Amino acid sequence: MFELLLPMLERLGIIVTVAFIITRFRFFRELIDRKKLNRRQHVMAIAFFGLFGIIGTYTGITYNTNSLEFGSWVMNVGQTEAIANSRVIGIVAAGLFGGYRIGIGAGAIAGLHRLSLGGFTGAACGISAVIAGIISGFFHKKDQPLKLKTALLVGSFAETVQMGIILIGAKPFHQAWALVQEIGIPMIVANGVGSALFLLIIRNVLNEEEKAGAIQAQKALRLAERTISYLRKGLTSDSALKVSQIIYDEVEVSAISITNEEKILAHVGLADDHHKAGETIQTHATRKVIRTGSLVVAKHEDINCNHEDCQLGAAVIAPLKRRQEVVGTLKFYVRSEKSVSNVLLELIQGLSALLGQQLEIADAERAQELAREAEVKALQAQVNPHFLFNSLNVIVSLIRSEPNRARALLIALSKFFRQNLGATTRIWTSLGEELNHVKAYLLIEETRFVDKLHVHYEIEESTLKARIAPLTLQPLVENCIKHGIKEREGDAEITIRVQSSEEGVKISVIDNGQGIDAERLNSLGVVEVNSEEGTGLGLYNVNKRLEHMHGERSKLKIESELGKGTIISFVIPDFREEVPA
Repeated sequence: MFELLLPMLERLGIIVTVAFIITRFRFFRELIDRKKLNRRQHVMAIAFFGLFGIIGTYTGITYNTNSLEFGSWVMNVGQTEAIANSRVIGIVAAGLFGGYRIGIGAGAIAGLHRLSLGGFTGAACGISAVIAGIISGFFHKKDQPLKLKTALLVGSFAETVQMGIILIGAKPFHQAWALVQEIGIPMIVANGVGSALFLLIIRNVLNEEEKAGAIQAQKALRLAERTISYLRKGLTSDSALKVSQIIYDEVEVSAISITNEEKILAHVGLADDHHKAGETIQTHATRKVIRTGSLVVAKHEDINCNHEDCQLGAAVIAPLKRRQEVVGTLKFYVRSEKSVSNVLLELIQGLSALLGQQLEIADAERAQELAREAEVKALQAQVNPHFLFNSLNVIVSLIRSEPNRARALLIALSKFFRQNLGATTRIWTSLGEELNHVKAYLLIEETRFVDKLHVHYEIEESTLKARIAPLTLQPLVENCIKHGIKEREGDAEITIRVQSSEEGVKISVIDNGQGIDAERLNSLGVVEVNSEEGTGLGLYNVNKRLEHMHGERSKLKIESELGKGTIISFVIPDFREEVPA
């Protein structure tokens, strides 16, 4: 009994080789992933596992029930001979991975082959092969991973059933009984261990591939992170060249190319002397990818290169999509079609998807920026008529009583609006220009209030180059005059203070007016407020512009108490840190 066990366990090494080979086939990966096979894949799976069973038969050891001697390899089977074999392992694997259909199919192939070899157990072994497929198919679970314990028990049980069928069907009985006594336990143990070993090898090989896939996924994410700053500028020749170079340095391929829908934007690597940026797309496969939006593996002849010595043997071409619309392609060139591995295919698919998402983000950011600029212009346009209405009221009141002063005021107003018009066509202005703008405004207001209004400036010269959103200060000063000091009989004061701080440049507008009550103070600058004192539109617009242009930290800070005046302040980044919108 034990004389047979060791040789059978030794021959399980064949299973290692078969298990490694089977992982190279696509149909088996589909079985492992629990995906539905098409008819062709079903046939391939049945044929392969059936062949596995045949190999298990041929690598068995013959046993003569008369001489009680073991042979070495199966060449032919006499009437008194039987085979101690590992045929059941292939059949059990077929049923466990593929279910009843593949298990029974593989069992039928292996069983018919065993029947053709003859011997007094030929028919019993042929029938038991089909039954092994049925048993293993019963333990097939679509939604659960296979366990080593399951494979061990199913392999042992299927072999035990075979021993029972031999006892029932093989004649003469005394030979069948002698055979089972001699080879039964070794075959049950060996085939149970072999089934578990087969599953273990498959699992380890697939785990290694999954690790390789995870490494490629990490590489794709790293490449996406490195290329995002370039693709945010859109799909241009410059951004495509930078991205192609980054990918080429990381991925072991012959060349990298990026195209739009009509021409090559960049080509880095081999054959860059004749595959040049700016040329019209020549590859039919590339046009097919653009048309269908599906990945294509192109052979050498499909590349359509007119250069005789072109070293590009094959290409993997993936679409670059923006909002489900193909806007270009990403190409990995390799020396031959054999160099196209599953890992490379997964890498280019993942990378092309990530690059496409970056293009979508770039589009969204540009749209957001345009919307932001449009909103800024709309907010600026709201401020202009607000001030114009107040200024015209002052001029109307002076035309009859003081025409010369009205004329001077109109000239000042003309200069102010000339400067104002320039401000509405720009996103940024310097703090120095903004202060000049405010001084022109206050000249008009001082005319209005005669000797009632006094303005003080506390300005650090080093801050005047800082960038600021146009028409920011004037509404704040106007708010002080309109709501803060208009009720004072005299000695109304406004102080404009500009000074450096740790956060940037701090700008404060201070008045000694009547102040603001606590309830109204909480809503100013945050929402438009409808009240007898006004809507708060000016402060609201300024606050929105500061938030859009400089960020959350630049929002207005308002400090006030009734009867003690008001301080409105905000901080803008120093001009050396400012990023243009």
